[in-house]
Amino acid sequence: MTVAPFHDNAEPLPGDLVQRLRAVHLQMVEAVLGGDGLERVARLAAAAAGAPVAIVIPRLGAIAVGLQDHTVDSLGEDTLNLLRRYVADRVKDRPTRVPPSLVSEVPIASGDETVGAVILLTGGKPGPDAGEYLHLAAVASLTEVAIEEAKEEVEQNLRGSFLEDLRSRPDLEAREIVRRAGRLGCDLSRGAVVLCAELTTDRPRHVVALIGGEYTGALAQHMEDRVYAILPATGGDGAPEATLERGRRLAERLRQHGTVGLSSFYADPGEFSRAMQEAELVLDVLRQSDAPIAQDIGTGTYRLLFRVLASHPEEVRSFYEDTVAPIVRYDDQYRTDLVGTLESYLEQNCNMNATAAAIYAHRHTVAYRLERVKELTRLDPMLSEDRERLGLGLKAYRIIAPRLPK
Repeated sequence: MTVAPFHDNAEPLPGDLVQRLRAVHLQMVEAVLGGDGLERVARLAAAAAGAPVAIVIPRLGAIAVGLQDHTVDSLGEDTLNLLRRYVADRVKDRPTRVPPSLVSEVPIASGDETVGAVILLTGGKPGPDAGEYLHLAAVASLTEVAIEEAKEEVEQNLRGSFLEDLRSRPDLEAREIVRRAGRLGCDLSRGAVVLCAELTTDRPRHVVALIGGEYTGALAQHMEDRVYAILPATGGDGAPEATLERGRRLAERLRQHGTVGLSSFYADPGEFSRAMQEAELVLDVLRQSDAPIAQDIGTGTYRLLFRVLASHPEEVRSFYEDTVAPIVRYDDQYRTDLVGTLESYLEQNCNMNATAAAIYAHRHTVAYRLERVKELTRLDPMLSEDRERLGLGLKAYRIIAPRLPK
């Protein structure tokens, strides 16, 4: 068994072998340029070498096997997985065990970077020149890698341009948005949810790939240190709820890689610019707020406030000023905790004793602070209607607090 290339290029090749190599080389190039891919290259290499040939390129997630008259399935999934792991380890220069089915291999390399391998497998009767055909397959495979990476770069540029236009051009017509997304394989005609993530990982491409793998039809792109994704509508009549639920599950999965903001469901593609703003707002609040609102931020009231904030920020700011702004400023000036006391009072179902226990204060202290809240806001925490306005005002404060002057 050997894991080195067969041929030393310093030795001249016989004339008839050169002709055979040239013919196989042309066939492989035609296969790659014609879109037949690595499977055709592997079959050509196997036929010329006289034994099974596998082409493994982890970067493309590709494994192609040429077994002449057989199919790749006949090789066995266990063998395929061993080959995948072996080449993945070799590419990353990690120690690994050589699969028992491997006879010889030739690296697929660009400069000093190895991206895969062409492997001669047990079975058949390899000729003395089999290694030369592995070299040809490696060259053809490298061409396939270049073509696929060029396609990916073009697609990335198109996705990035489209998503950037959604962020910066609220004047884009709905029909234009649907048309451009459709060219990228994403159907936005029935609406969508937008996801925005700020990563703590240095593997943004992994996160983009994860989104694509978890949510079929999603458009995801890494832009300006953030990952943006449009999640198209899923489900029938319950599309808004179903899409949001899938978006929440995806966001939860991505939180191991950073902070994630999710918009509400937007049925009109013409409003996707607002959806992106909303996702960014949610992200900013989660990043900067010191309040424990992460679990509540997707609920109805918060979601409504974020939606209004994305389209009419002055309304949310005005409501904040008309409700709890005076006690926020009072706390800042006098280092008191009227806001915290009011929040606890509402969370404890307006029970004075329970509030006192929750904030480790005397009942009379709670009563005094609530009286100060009433004096400063002109809203009485003891009255149901005023409590609702104060509660909504606290939510408005939590989502605009990161944008308030320090």
